[in-house]
Amino acid sequence: MPNDVERDVDAIKLPQWGRVVETGGVVPYEVHDADNEPIEPVRRYLRDFVAQGRRAGSVRSYAYDLLRWWRWLQVLDVEWDKVTSAEVRELVLWLQRSTKPRRTPRTKSAATAGTINPITRKQHVGDQYAARTIRHSNAVIRSFYEFWIERGAGPLVNPVPQERRGGQRPNAHHNPLEPFRSEGRLRYNPPVPKRRPRAMPDQQWDALFTALRSDRDRALASLVISNASRAAEVLGIRCGDLDWGDQLVRVRRKGTGAEQWLPASDDAFVWLRLYLDSIGPLSPSDPVWWTLRRRRRGEGPLVLQPLNYDALRAVLRRVNDALGTNWTMHDLRHTCALRMLRDRNLSLRDIQTILGHAHLSTTQLYLEEEPEEVIRRVHQHLLDRKQTEASVPVPAPARGYNAADLAVLFGEQSR
Repeated sequence: MPNDVERDVDAIKLPQWGRVVETGGVVPYEVHDADNEPIEPVRRYLRDFVAQGRRAGSVRSYAYDLLRWWRWLQVLDVEWDKVTSAEVRELVLWLQRSTKPRRTPRTKSAATAGTINPITRKQHVGDQYAARTIRHSNAVIRSFYEFWIERGAGPLVNPVPQERRGGQRPNAHHNPLEPFRSEGRLRYNPPVPKRRPRAMPDQQWDALFTALRSDRDRALASLVISNASRAAEVLGIRCGDLDWGDQLVRVRRKGTGAEQWLPASDDAFVWLRLYLDSIGPLSPSDPVWWTLRRRRRGEGPLVLQPLNYDALRAVLRRVNDALGTNWTMHDLRHTCALRMLRDRNLSLRDIQTILGHAHLSTTQLYLEEEPEEVIRRVHQHLLDRKQTEASVPVPAPARGYNAADLAVLFGEQSR
């Protein structure tokens, strides 16, 4: 199909064709077609993806992006190995203008979708596809076709092209003593607005902590606010990962899976003790975080099950509904990081180690001043200046000048 084909993307509706299936096997997630059969090109790609050491969460994310790509190809009636950059371009245009499908319609959140929360000053999640979602989709599709092009299958050229700098071949005339530079952005990647890390004000943290309804939730929040662990990292903690004597917690880092001991506050271990005493004895290999759930929805007795990410989100959803906020677990991580940066006893290298950043440049993003803090200091500066000016006596006019004439010329301050 020619590369300059244009389609009416506003008229396209993606069908509910196929689905992502959790298998529990070597490849934890597969993409199945309408006949519930695995899509072989996707299955083989995901198998290679798993062999690279990728985690199940990443496999699931890639599977859903490839499912959407296959649905798109079904609508356009184009074979997966005959696509060009035109199909990718039209998909990006469709994503920029379409509404995300939802299993259930919005209820209370319909009025706030895409708006700014007046308390947190954060934007609520909207119904449109975010720029990061589109960029991730492009990266997945490009990676999928790179895999097949290397094996001599698929299209001759990757349908997700890169923009070359100055029209030259990437890394042409490369100096072997210097690192390779980036080959350029993907052509159809939309720009992403720069987001600054924001700390949760102390009074807002106190309100959130007070609204938590169980010792488990208080222990979990206290742990994250004291060592900036990510949600996936803190949910993966097991009883053997707690060092009660030195008040340390062992986490497995997101991405690398490397084990790291992190310090935690006294309050976090107090709430941990209260919570663990309430659920009974656990073995060192058992997860720390548990929740009461029925094995089947609406049926059977309540049983203890490990706390997962969806259940943790439900905890925050209840708190946010009560407070009228939209805080996330990652806000606690940002808050901890910015609190540590304000402590002169901690170096930037110390904070990088605690946050688990591979590069110091990532930690340096937290050095940017928060707009709210800058505004507060400027307001204080204006107030101090006003008070200083009011306390300085106005000198009397020199001999030979009429005070009434000066008042007319300069205003009442000359009096």
